[in-house]
Amino acid sequence: MLASSALQPWVLIDKAATPDGTPLELWRRGADFSIRARGQELMSSRAHGSEVRLAELGVAALSAVASPRVLIGGLGCGYTLGAALSALSARAEVRVSELSPAVVAWNRGVLGTLAGNPLNDPRVTVSAVDVIDELERSGPAFDLILLDVDNGPQALTQARNGWLYERAGLSRLWNTLRPRGVLGVWSAGPDAAFAARLRAHGFDVNEHRVHARDARGSKRHTVWMAVRGS
Repeated sequence: MLASSALQPWVLIDKAATPDGTPLELWRRGADFSIRARGQELMSSRAHGSEVRLAELGVAALSAVASPRVLIGGLGCGYTLGAALSALSARAEVRVSELSPAVVAWNRGVLGTLAGNPLNDPRVTVSAVDVIDELERSGPAFDLILLDVDNGPQALTQARNGWLYERAGLSRLWNTLRPRGVLGVWSAGPDAAFAARLRAHGFDVNEHRVHARDARGSKRHTVWMAVRGS
């Protein structure tokens, strides 16, 4: 069955655009899905182990909080959200900021079952807004912020996303976290300059090289866990 699926062609099943006009496409091959921008794959149901680890490491790094408030920037195929919900308490509140209304619609539709339909969880509120706008209107409101935006510090689909990873964005993130709050950041690869900026801003940083898929395969992604001081 796996070999047969691999031989099937990829089929374009929907397309949309980000607010700045970047084309987004949803492709399907058998049971596999892929979201692409300008022909480059942004996320895939075939390789989501690192998105799951982002959530698991983030929740594990939390101090004891009875009712944690969580912000997830970027919905993707729903794997980070699904993993966070599995690890969080029943009293948690999770807000998801996803720039593309199409990605939200895809997760309410054909992508929903991939991560167990996490948007149906009553703990979840989802908004089709840029996480940057969410951060700029929020005070010190969150215990955990998980960013799976674009391709990490090397912004791919929107130049504006680069702001998140520079000094101004890190300052906004610091101020949006509660004392001892955790910032988790996903990246397609390592970025020593970004890790240095996190530390320079006062975060206690741990860098993890995690499997892109699961425990198998050699491809790795990078996840940073950055804890805000009191």
